[in-house]
Amino acid sequence: MKEANKDPEQTPVERPTNEFTDPLSVQDAADLSGRIIDNIEHVIVGQHDAAEHILTTILARGHLLLEDVPGVGKTMLARSLARSIDCSFKRVQFTPDLLPSDVTGVNIFNQKTNEFEFQPGPIFGNVVLADEINRAPPKTQSALLEAMEEEQVTIDGKTHDVPNPFTVIATQNAIEQDRTYELPVAEIDRFMKKLSLGYPNPKDESEVLRRVVGEHPIRRLDPVASASDIRRARATITKVTVKKPVREYVTRLANYTRDHCQLGVSPRGSISLLRAAQARAVLDSREYVIPDDVKTEAEVVLSHRVRGDTGVMGGEEGRTMIRNALDNVPVE
Repeated sequence: MKEANKDPEQTPVERPTNEFTDPLSVQDAADLSGRIIDNIEHVIVGQHDAAEHILTTILARGHLLLEDVPGVGKTMLARSLARSIDCSFKRVQFTPDLLPSDVTGVNIFNQKTNEFEFQPGPIFGNVVLADEINRAPPKTQSALLEAMEEEQVTIDGKTHDVPNPFTVIATQNAIEQDRTYELPVAEIDRFMKKLSLGYPNPKDESEVLRRVVGEHPIRRLDPVASASDIRRARATITKVTVKKPVREYVTRLANYTRDHCQLGVSPRGSISLLRAAQARAVLDSREYVIPDDVKTEAEVVLSHRVRGDTGVMGGEEGRTMIRNALDNVPVE
């Protein structure tokens, strides 16, 4: 474990490991998940569902997009997760002048050795926070595409593996659309889930104010899991049984969106929903997926992947489409 109050931004990058990963038992993985969620809630108030969703995303080998108004805790939620796990945390503040090499890294000529040496960028972290991702132009956003899909980065023809585990958590400004860039559809589709936190209710906001008087609680948050724990929990999730009727249910949901939208859910979206449902089953200490796991995850996994009649990706129209799919597609 890390020393108390050690800043995760300063933690060295844990390089990829090819060692055999021994899965945790389902109960141990569920207990681990509970500890991490409880730890996050030492900082984040009134967002239990969001804490579960961010954890199931990382356990299901996915990436998360947080979109909301400024100041509701998007970045703090990501930092709380990173501090709860003893692994490397990197943060990239996306701005209009950010270059792709500022994210991925560059080859620099070493005059002493007369050779080029690769200097890794912030993408080489276990948890990478892409803050206000839509403030950078599409060329810079595209620097994430290979890493998010293939867990590797190619620089000057040479491939470099990112650390294991690897998860991108991106925040997005939902207000100043005239000062931001729209995310490419290919990038949106690589995010397993898209969440909006919303404003806290008065009781929760009062509790937030109580906690931040004096030293912020994030400074006192200690890790309750290691990178190895996450790898083992991920291995557990891959063993969760998904029977044919559940797989067919996911397929019917995806096809419903393709029949009723300009742009429906891709096969990548179907895979993401199945993996998220497996992680949800483990949270409930089950070794198998049930349709309710799929229903719980469907809206946050699928709604940002569809385009309705307005031509806008996701949004309220996307959420409505997924709710309609859940209402109209039978479980057989």
